[in-house]
Amino acid sequence: MNDKVLKIIQKIFNIISILGMIACVIGGYFLYRIGILQDPKALSELVMAHYLLGPFIFIGLQIIQVVIPIIPGGITTAAGVMIFGPYKGFLYNYIGIVIGSIILFHLGRVYGAALAKTFIKEKSYEKYMSWVHKGQKTYDWIFVIAILLPIAPDDALVLVSSQTKMTWRFFLFTILFGKPWSIFFYSYLLIHGGSFLSNLLN
Repeated sequence: MNDKVLKIIQKIFNIISILGMIACVIGGYFLYRIGILQDPKALSELVMAHYLLGPFIFIGLQIIQVVIPIIPGGITTAAGVMIFGPYKGFLYNYIGIVIGSIILFHLGRVYGAALAKTFIKEKSYEKYMSWVHKGQKTYDWIFVIAILLPIAPDDALVLVSSQTKMTWRFFLFTILFGKPWSIFFYSYLLIHGGSFLSNLLN
């Protein structure tokens, strides 16, 4: 494959990336305005109204909320379990979040710090980058721990990680094998945390 063909392929991928980013922003804003991403009931009605396409719609919503970190993912994660049940809900959450994380990491690599700073507050971005300055190996372990924790700012750290020397292999391994734990615990806490505290206090 010569350099001319490679440049054409790179341009095509860049155009696809830009169009995908624009589509996610527009789609996320539209869904946010009509309340789908803030109201589990509205999300449930949307998904259940399309029985066959429901899982694909939900996975698409999860991808959007990861790619656009300003949209809270807690509601959609808990809603997935409540709508589809613990097993299918977990699976659909996992698929959507993993695909979204991979897309976000790729976009961060392509568009650099400008994209990261668009979605992350400057103070937070500087704090995360201070972890990077401690050394790549140290930051890699911080990233692993953050992915395992249910309350860590995963999406922001995915963007920050794309600005480091973290390898694709390490990133994919961490996301694929670390995400299931945080999704499980996050879903459990959101769904059962309130009743657990109530029983504990009583």
